[in-house]
Amino acid sequence: MRILIEGVPYPYDQVKEFVPLSDTWGKVEKDVYMPYVGYYYNSTLGDCVFILPKVVLDENNKVFGKYEPQDIIHFKEGETFKDSDESKAKAEERLIYTLSVWIYRAIVVYKNDKRNDTSIIYQENVAQVGKGKRKQSDTYLDILLALIQFNKDSQSFFMFIMKNLHSGYNKINWARTISKSDALIQRRQSASGRSKQTVLYMNPVNKKRSINFDEELLVIYFSILNHLHEVYGFPVAINVNYTLIRGKQFEKYMAGKGARRLKQIKYKYFSDKALQLWELCYAFFDETRQIFVNTNKTDFLLVKNFNIVFEAIIDALIGDDPLPDGMDKKQRDGKIVDHLYTAKSLVENDGQTYYIGDSKYYKLSGELGDESVYKQYTYARNVIQWNLDIFNGENAHVKHSQVKLLDEETEGFNLIPNFFISARLDKQYRYDTDGVKETDIKNARHKSYQFKNRLFDRDTLLLFHYDVNFLYVLSKYGKNKTSEISEWKNLVREKFRKTIQEWLKEDFDFYAMEAHPGVDSKAYIRSHFKEVIGKVYAPFNNDSIFSLALDKGNEFHAENEMLLTELRKSFYVEPCDLGDNPEPKMVMAKQKGCAPSAEQGKNGVLAVRLDMKDRLVLLQGGRIAVPLLQDDASQRVMERITDIGYVLFHVYDNLQAQYLYAVKGNCKVKFNTPDEEYKKLPKNNEAVLFLAMDLDMETKLDTAHVHSANLPIIEGGMKFEKDYNVQFCELEEIL
Repeated sequence: MRILIEGVPYPYDQVKEFVPLSDTWGKVEKDVYMPYVGYYYNSTLGDCVFILPKVVLDENNKVFGKYEPQDIIHFKEGETFKDSDESKAKAEERLIYTLSVWIYRAIVVYKNDKRNDTSIIYQENVAQVGKGKRKQSDTYLDILLALIQFNKDSQSFFMFIMKNLHSGYNKINWARTISKSDALIQRRQSASGRSKQTVLYMNPVNKKRSINFDEELLVIYFSILNHLHEVYGFPVAINVNYTLIRGKQFEKYMAGKGARRLKQIKYKYFSDKALQLWELCYAFFDETRQIFVNTNKTDFLLVKNFNIVFEAIIDALIGDDPLPDGMDKKQRDGKIVDHLYTAKSLVENDGQTYYIGDSKYYKLSGELGDESVYKQYTYARNVIQWNLDIFNGENAHVKHSQVKLLDEETEGFNLIPNFFISARLDKQYRYDTDGVKETDIKNARHKSYQFKNRLFDRDTLLLFHYDVNFLYVLSKYGKNKTSEISEWKNLVREKFRKTIQEWLKEDFDFYAMEAHPGVDSKAYIRSHFKEVIGKVYAPFNNDSIFSLALDKGNEFHAENEMLLTELRKSFYVEPCDLGDNPEPKMVMAKQKGCAPSAEQGKNGVLAVRLDMKDRLVLLQGGRIAVPLLQDDASQRVMERITDIGYVLFHVYDNLQAQYLYAVKGNCKVKFNTPDEEYKKLPKNNEAVLFLAMDLDMETKLDTAHVHSANLPIIEGGMKFEKDYNVQFCELEEIL
């Protein structure tokens, strides 16, 4: 077998014997570049040429990190790959064999998908076992394809064997039955008076078969086909009802038992078909993997521009089909996006957002250029505008969407994760590990913005770069098993989400915030729009809770502290990581209480001098009526009644016996209100005028910074409560 690497320049003298000179390969001058990935047969050499994808090259253009491409052109098992660790060399040889199979499977799956551009596929006859012009092949792919082809071509052979195997089976062996079994004799009288007898054998002996080696060969063969279906996804038809060799038992056959057993039964076969089948099975298990197969000069399976196939692989494994919200891969400005799907938002767990991806298929030394990065930003801007057009009624294709990027209240935008995904070769050549991780190429993270420290701004765009194990995605796509693809799609999407969240946590502090009682969050955001735009966004099902993101950069420290101080005057503000449920944090914040705020518009305080040691009993229900006195202080209360947003019960002591409650709605003036409507505090039959109100008893307000001792001392005016008084003050006067 000859091995070439896609895109590698080879001196023409080294490869002229097995590189066809035709327009297909391009004009040959000094060097030959192979623009294909795949397999073709060279009739001159009587051998095959396998063109590996360029992902097998490292950053130094070496195959598997140690071989020059020119040094492995003439591949010989046990000689070409050498390593101080013999098992490592064996693993490299196995990779060559298995990679040929998966490349073949991926190309076939790609070709069978009618949505793909099949003009890049070049395919002609597939090698078959049989008579005629033959080549000696040592490719694993040849063996597998020959095994599958034999199944298609030999159904009559299988039926003939099955018919012979079962002829006479289960018939009674009368000679052995008579000589070995006890007989039961029944006598009876007939109508004519004659005596008749019947002999019954209770344990008849069936005809026994000796071991049939044709049947054993079929069991081994169909077990191999089942293995090819389960491991590689080859579609195979098994029309016999044998108990097949599976699991651990088949692994033993792969480890050597299969070849040994086939050697033991080799001389039991005489027909051409049986011998042909034996050779195929033995070639599968034997390490030399050599068989003779039919071929001609047109045998090839090649794909030009393998990056297009890789893009299709990634899109099938992670993308949405059809694209969300009526979008097309070709955007309205002519840009073509590789991958687009909807999944969980980065900020919370119930909402959705768009994820935009781009496949990068190149050797490890390749790095992203500015053009690729800015093209990806353009994709995101186009998607944002498409979504805005839906909700503005300007989208002619779609009128509704589950994804809403813009929050009108804060004018913040949901985050759109944008990423590159590149192919890497697993260092241990594993097919069962996806290897998804942040790339180690320089500048793996990109962020574009118009204004700093505004994560939720429309113009803040994120771009992440992942690596994925090429062997894993190639085999997953080649198997073409819907359940496996769906399972990994969900897993890798969540992995993308988590890694981008971790990146954002490194750069930003995240908080959940909810307005204090009496604070109008919409009015607050409008009046402080310049301070909070791009920092605040409302993504949660509970639209009273907001997400706050602040850049951790040292240059923003003072600005952020100032903003947090101001926000905490009107909002509960608690740290809340991306994806966390904010509601339990808000419940705990409310239990701790909040400082009263002067931001709500009603920043007036009705200060009531009254000992409230039994406040829970006295204030039960929160509907109270406070007596007003005939003094100047009560007169001022009447003048400012529409400004009252809080009630403070106090005894002129900053450390104890002061309780602050927010007033729900407006206070009302009542004349001698009945007790069943509002509870009088304190209860007094002499009072005529009352200020009735509903208190917010569920929200605890923190009085740690309330200074009731700052209030002017007024002599009480009620006989039964000589220290009782009421007065009006601004909230700022006692904070």
